[in-house]
Amino acid sequence: MNPNNIKPYYYKAQSLIRQQDITLSTLVTRNRFPVLSRLATHYQGPISAALHVNEDDEKEEVLEELAKLYKENPDMERFVDLHLIVDKFDRQFNMWRNVAKLFARTDYIMMLDVDFHLCTDFRRRILADPTLLEQLNDHTAFVVPAFEYLSLEDGLDSATFPTSKPALLDQVQRQQIDMFHRGWQNGHGATNYSKWYTSEDLFSVTDYHFSYEPYVIFKKQGTPWCAERFIGYGANKAACLYEIYLSGVQFKVLPEDFLIHQTHTYPESARRKERQYNRKLYSNFREELCVRYAKHFIATGEWDHSISENLKKECHKIRGFRSAL
Repeated sequence: MNPNNIKPYYYKAQSLIRQQDITLSTLVTRNRFPVLSRLATHYQGPISAALHVNEDDEKEEVLEELAKLYKENPDMERFVDLHLIVDKFDRQFNMWRNVAKLFARTDYIMMLDVDFHLCTDFRRRILADPTLLEQLNDHTAFVVPAFEYLSLEDGLDSATFPTSKPALLDQVQRQQIDMFHRGWQNGHGATNYSKWYTSEDLFSVTDYHFSYEPYVIFKKQGTPWCAERFIGYGANKAACLYEIYLSGVQFKVLPEDFLIHQTHTYPESARRKERQYNRKLYSNFREELCVRYAKHFIATGEWDHSISENLKKECHKIRGFRSAL
């Protein structure tokens, strides 16, 4: 959708960025400025954030608030690359995700919603483990399980969130907290929470669903971009992750790390309408991807290699795909 005006590094982080690091790749809106500021202080590492601003009378006011945010928190200046997108098109989430990914300055990124609190130090754990880094460099994405409090009030203050797996499990047993969006099992169920509760080792996602939308850490170079045809709520992030999965990336769940959602309200009326449209779009998109990646693997001689296994398993669920090959 055009015209738009993208200004990379509208604010550029002043700290030294190491190539072998994990950048939090995220989106931010005006009402989430304080959340981004807390994230910068908590993470103490590189963040690449895309900010969309409407081309209207409030633009200058938003930019003034942003300047104040950087002035008030030195960690914003140290760690956050802020990329400004100015146009009149709302909720181009996948386009904004691509901007944040494109201008990330490290080998690895974590595609994160800014409202999630990082409860554990997965960054230190991964960067200090040559075996985990080797897997990231070899078609693997690490899933960090996501949780939310059953009482919305309990999810307001991230300072009260558990910081270890035993502490989290205690709250799970007391039915205070559960998997994120537990009412929509397809969204996060493939993470296999019951297995994660008892696991001490990295394990693979084996029951993938096309609606699966975990929070993942993966290699920036060579992974697919998010399809920008998805405008508004519904299927946008799932479509992005689906293409990453079909491209041959294996999803593996980190056994000690987790995220917790910080409570906020949603514009449900907009979500309902946009989900209805994107549901139809996503159905056609999945068929398109299956054919496109199948042709790619056949053309490159990779059809009989392990990189095509995700596609074979997932696309055979689509009616007519088997006979099309």
